[in-house]
Amino acid sequence: MTFDYDLFVIGAGSGGLAASKRAASYGAKVAIAEYDLVGGTCVIRGCVPKKLMVYGSHFPSQFQEAAGYGWTVGDVKFDWEHFITSIDKEVNRLSQLHISFLEKAGVELISGRATFIDPHTVEVNGKQYTAAKILIAVGGRPVKPEIPGIEHAITSNEIFHLKTQPKHIAIIGAGYIGSEFACIMRGLGSEVTQIIRKEQILNGFDQDIRTSIQEGMTNHGIRIIQNTQVTAIEKVDAGLKLTLSGDQEPIIADVFLVATGRSPNIEGLALENAQLDCVPSSEEEPGYSTSKAISVNEYSQTCQPHIYAVGDVTDRLNLTPVAIGEGRAFADSEFGNNRREFSHETVATAVFTTPEAATVGLTEAHARGKFGDDNIKIYRTSFRPMYYTLAGKQEKTMMKLIVDTSTDKILGAHMVGDSAAEIIQGVAIAVKMGATKADFDATVGIHPSAAEEFVTMRS
Repeated sequence: MTFDYDLFVIGAGSGGLAASKRAASYGAKVAIAEYDLVGGTCVIRGCVPKKLMVYGSHFPSQFQEAAGYGWTVGDVKFDWEHFITSIDKEVNRLSQLHISFLEKAGVELISGRATFIDPHTVEVNGKQYTAAKILIAVGGRPVKPEIPGIEHAITSNEIFHLKTQPKHIAIIGAGYIGSEFACIMRGLGSEVTQIIRKEQILNGFDQDIRTSIQEGMTNHGIRIIQNTQVTAIEKVDAGLKLTLSGDQEPIIADVFLVATGRSPNIEGLALENAQLDCVPSSEEEPGYSTSKAISVNEYSQTCQPHIYAVGDVTDRLNLTPVAIGEGRAFADSEFGNNRREFSHETVATAVFTTPEAATVGLTEAHARGKFGDDNIKIYRTSFRPMYYTLAGKQEKTMMKLIVDTSTDKILGAHMVGDSAAEIIQGVAIAVKMGATKADFDATVGIHPSAAEEFVTMRS
């Protein structure tokens, strides 16, 4: 059978872009369909604009800290409209840049939403296309819980487009999205209330990370209401009234951000026409609504041998670099004569809260569960970085190594503090290569730096 394309990619996000360009480099005829801006969640309404907001939120504290070093900073003023407009311009610039990359790679961009007609055929804007292989890379979308009045809430999609800065923002969700935006908005000067269902934020992260970040957020003026749910939202003259469970008093806020999880973005794909299987998604915060993800094997292959899926739509490890890695592994395997799996083991990640956190490898709980208490040794340090001594602030950095005593191998490395992501990125190379504690000990530290603590920790 003759097909229009060797590969048709649905979704021009991180995974789809990486796969399409790599496949085209091997000589495949490739098309990619996208109904939104090219770039996906990361570029449009995720990692990139969020990190720019993180940078912006740090300036108020830096102005204060400068005084300790002898600088006099005059009256400062924050222009929300300029801030949001500048971020939007950068997002659009990056989206156009990705379009140019597709053009240079020889990938045909088709604007519109793709829907399956049959296992080898998709339709976009009323026109049908056939392909020998199809890759689904449509990512995920934020979900809202079923709460009366939830239509008054926004998600992480809309927060980048608020016309005015909220004086008071309320957030539900204990994951990294809710926690990051709580810190961003507090840093920018808004009053912030974060409502969480349990005792602590960031379920699944190492306990010391969870504790350190939550304490830091509280010290920075974020009100965290624990063991509580929002049971109703009502629009009133003063803003939005949030009714809380238990004996908690209602909250009045200007903006209500829902960050209770993301769902694979499979709606509208007509997967049934391709006879594809889905499995329950684990991405949502426990206790909220559930959805389904596309089921794949270790080669990102679905139950249809010629249809593949990568990225958040598969709900494996929902990170931008992972989607890129999965997409490239798929292209190498199917078009580059280099069949390989993408490893989801020992993937480093960061949480851009204030304080920042980053991690690679096993948590202490996972390590103890896998190897036993007697075979695990923990190295931990907590200190005030030199930068804050003249600034007169009691900010803390926490670092932690988890070691297998039988092999001396580093099983996990965790950090909370300034530049955690930058530091853990380097540490992740060592952990991925199987470095031992002796290897860390034999490495000469850079002095004075916070990072040197990773090679000087003693029990």
